[in-house]
Amino acid sequence: MRFRSLFLLLTGVALLASLKPPPAFAQDGAATFKTKCSACHGAEGQGKIGPALKGTSLSADDIANLLTKGDDAKKPPHKKAMNGVSDADAKAVAEFVKTLK
Repeated sequence: MRFRSLFLLLTGVALLASLKPPPAFAQDGAATFKTKCSACHGAEGQGKIGPALKGTSLSADDIANLLTKGDDAKKPPHKKAMNGVSDADAKAVAEFVKTLK
C-alpha cells in the first residue's frame, strides 16, 4: 500500500512538472502596460497623448486583438500589431486594462 501511494504521488508530481506554465496574469500585464503603454495612455490608464483606458467599453479580447493584429481605423501605433508584444503579453495587458476603474 505504501509503494502504491508513493508511486501515485511521484506520478502526480511528474505530471504537474510537465505541464506548461500558466498564462500571464494581470500582474504581468501591469508590468508590460507600464513599459509599453503608459507613456501614451498614462500610468493608471487615465489618458495622456492616447485616450483614457479606465473603464473602456472594449472587451479584453478586443484589446488583445488590437495589440496583436492592429486596426486600420486606429491612429498609430495601433494601426499595426505592437512590436515585441506576444499573444500572452497582449492578453495579460488586456486583463490588466479591464481592472482599471
